[in-house]
Amino acid sequence: MNVSDAIAARRSVRGFLDTPVDLALLHDIAVKAARAPSGGNIQPWHIDLVTGDSLAELKATVAAKLMAGETETPGYDIYPKQFVAPYRARTFAVGEAMYGQIGIPREDKAARRMWFARNFQFFGAPAALFCTVDRRMGPPQWSDLGMYLQNIMLLAVEAGLATCPQECWAMYPETIERFLGTPADRMLFCGMAIGYEDKEEPANRLRTERAPEEEWLSIRE
Repeated sequence: MNVSDAIAARRSVRGFLDTPVDLALLHDIAVKAARAPSGGNIQPWHIDLVTGDSLAELKATVAAKLMAGETETPGYDIYPKQFVAPYRARTFAVGEAMYGQIGIPREDKAARRMWFARNFQFFGAPAALFCTVDRRMGPPQWSDLGMYLQNIMLLAVEAGLATCPQECWAMYPETIERFLGTPADRMLFCGMAIGYEDKEEPANRLRTERAPEEEWLSIRE
């Protein structure tokens, strides 16, 4: 598989088989991904891989908090406070497309909340990754995290795995950081579901659109 094929094949999968993922494979992917570019070679990423009983414990903990209506203050704004066009429209469109795939109408708020809660079960994935970063780092280093995580996702495609990057975990930073034993000087950036795709899951039929290139690409000669 070449890089172009991996980029084309990668997508956020929201339904996984319970087939275990070899921890040695996950370790290999995490180490290879560290060849990501990093300004000044800072390499600001810190990665936790979670599987097995530990993952089951975490899922149960967060499920109980959701059931009780417990919330925490997110570590950062997952979406901008000033969410203007065209960005807001793109997010709205993908949400409607997703719920259309799984047959949940907009007025069924309860069903939508139940579906959203699946985020915190990693959509059934048997493995998870958490990325944390030193709180003193700024936007340039956060861009390094994105490049590292992209490497993870492309290497996963090469290995026959599927992924779903999930910033939603930043909604429960205290719980996750306590569970991981994250030092106080680091904060949670995101989680990621990793596993083998359940091809029977309707949500996995979604293929998100990309904006026309004339909206974001300029060429000058």
